Amino acid sequence: MSDLVTGEAVVLDLRLARLASRGIAFGIDVAVQAAVLLVIGILLANSSAADDGALLAAISIVTAAAVLVGYPVTFETLTRGRSLGKMALGLRVVREDGGPIRFRQALVRGLTGLFVDFWVLGLGGAVAVFVSLASAKGKRVGDYLAGTVVLQERIPATEVTPPAMPYSLAGWASGLDVGAVPDGLALAVRQYLARYDQLDPGARGVLGARLATEVCGHLRVPVPTTGWAREHLAAVLAERRAREEARQWAPPPARPDPQPPSTARAENNPFAPPG
Repeated sequence: MSDLVTGEAVVLDLRLARLASRGIAFGIDVAVQAAVLLVIGILLANSSAADDGALLAAISIVTAAAVLVGYPVTFETLTRGRSLGKMALGLRVVREDGGPIRFRQALVRGLTGLFVDFWVLGLGGAVAVFVSLASAKGKRVGDYLAGTVVLQERIPATEVTPPAMPYSLAGWASGLDVGAVPDGLALAVRQYLARYDQLDPGARGVLGARLATEVCGHLRVPVPTTGWAREHLAAVLAERRAREEARQWAPPPARPDPQPPSTARAENNPFAPPG
């Protein structure tokens, strides 16, 4: 698993892509690039440039470099970190802080892949393999220069144990309007509680106090002390989950019985059937 931490000191539950999956994705991308270069080569062979050997060689070199760099840069920029091979294997390139990459990171990775990792000086990918094996995050030279890392998006779902209701705070939480807490804030609280023991003591204290302040602001209640922030946040999430489950399992409201037509209206209607 990754140890990526956002600016809010929240540990991201993400899995790093390793050499095997990245190698298969790279093989798919190379096959696509080879097919594109083959088509371009056939077109060049049947063009007027085929009569001039020097011109044909120059065009071929420029075209090969453009395809080898332009293909990954274009796809990773437009799809926020995925090429065709990465799409097939469920991989994505992200920044070191877990955010999506932009054109700058994709260009650095593409140029480094051409000159260092794979082709010109990369010995057919040997440099990328050795660097990736030596890296704790499976990064190649292009990832180090661009500040990126490759993640595995398709991972088996893991069941996360929801926080339990602290017994001493059950009465306090029952009188709160927990529905006022936004879903995004509740998700941040759940991640904080799930990774509480993995965070640095100083960081988790500051983050817990900040989350408690935001939650209490939506609940319109006094902010608890830092030492009790974890229990109060757990109580809010537990009460929120309990009310949501009660709402989902509650029977639908009964429909009112149709009212019989009034006697006075029937008497004034000449077309009404006899009683």
